[in-house]
Amino acid sequence: MKSNENLSRRNFVKRTTLATTGILSATLPLEAMANVHAEKKLKIALVGCGGRGSGAIVQALNADENTELVAMADAFPDRIEKSLAGIQEHFDGVKKIKVNPKHRFSGFDAYKKAIDMADVVILTTPPGFRPYHFEYAIANDKHVFMEKPVATDPVGIRKVLEVAKIAKQKKLNVVVGLQRHYQKKYTELYARIQDGQAGKIMSGQVYWNSRGVWVRERQAGQTELEYQMRNWYYFNWLCGDHILEQHIHNIDVANWFVGGYPTEAQGMGGREVRNGIDHGEIYDHHFVEFSYANGAVISSQCRHQPGCMNKVEENFQGTKGTVSTRKGIIKNLDGDVSYNYNGIENPSASMKNKGDGNPYQVEHDKLFASIRNGDVIADAENGAKSTLTAIMGRMATYSGKVITWDQALNSDLQLMPEMMTWGSTPPTLPDSEGRYKIPVPGKTKFY
Repeated sequence: MKSNENLSRRNFVKRTTLATTGILSATLPLEAMANVHAEKKLKIALVGCGGRGSGAIVQALNADENTELVAMADAFPDRIEKSLAGIQEHFDGVKKIKVNPKHRFSGFDAYKKAIDMADVVILTTPPGFRPYHFEYAIANDKHVFMEKPVATDPVGIRKVLEVAKIAKQKKLNVVVGLQRHYQKKYTELYARIQDGQAGKIMSGQVYWNSRGVWVRERQAGQTELEYQMRNWYYFNWLCGDHILEQHIHNIDVANWFVGGYPTEAQGMGGREVRNGIDHGEIYDHHFVEFSYANGAVISSQCRHQPGCMNKVEENFQGTKGTVSTRKGIIKNLDGDVSYNYNGIENPSASMKNKGDGNPYQVEHDKLFASIRNGDVIADAENGAKSTLTAIMGRMATYSGKVITWDQALNSDLQLMPEMMTWGSTPPTLPDSEGRYKIPVPGKTKFY
């Protein structure tokens, strides 16, 4: 494998943020041995050929020596070719990459053809598609790695929760890309919270404040559907807003460390800086207070505004002390450090050395080891509930209302159509000036 020091999460593996895991360490009964591949060459399919998918495939192929990439699927054929070329740069020869032209599938139904060829599937399309791709993969007995978030609306969340149960029944492994659950610093801090070193977590602050991400301008000749698909980050049916697509990482850590999911949310947000036509319909800032049944209150903020303070981290206050995930420390109530994580982590280092602690690599290492050993990792339920937490926050900021967990979970809101073709009309359309309808707090019904 060639050096890949410049591999980032969106250009093949970005810097560390978050993760989640749920290993059910039970040996499989004889009737489930069809799902165990102790010596078999595992065939992998990639569904969604952007930077994240390309990076995940590099990690998957590096996680297990006896694997090969056999199929790729994307809405756009040019993205398949670009992804394949990039993946090939990270390996010597073509031993692990066996995707002939017939097995490069494009279009809205391409995922089915790719999944049918594989033992393990990597689901990394824009998240609106995730529930339906996940459903098909589990129905066809495939092990799954799927990126976060796992849906963009409550209808999709309920589908993922239903399919998660089926995956467990079938003893299929499902890893969700909330990778901080696979990051040693976080797991060590969590273990000490469980031991009571910080006491009961009663409050916290979680952040994803940055300048924002890419924008893809409209090109001549594009249909409205193609434009939105190419510029997917800015449309809720595809992305769900950046509180969902990015900030879910920090929100998930809050749920994990508090030990549950919020009962209600209230907040505010809007568009002040990133408010151009190419920024679609999403906000550029959100602030949410999540309240939990045990009395904890978590303040959540995310921002896409250049020239402002950047911060991506989590802090918590407990009855016996405070926790800083960025520093990896726990302090007692007198301000003295009671725990200091001294492990060596370098998430941007070459994945040639799988022992470097890169959580993006570790989640794939654990997935393939679990498949080989006959164990089961079951991340989908938590992935769905942390996704719903972020959706609940979006509902609160868009509407200006207090949104309960039950309201969010049982909402009939469906942003993502179950069936799409290139002849479909996008769920949201611009006005005569090319602008999209923006949610207005106090007027917009929660969604």
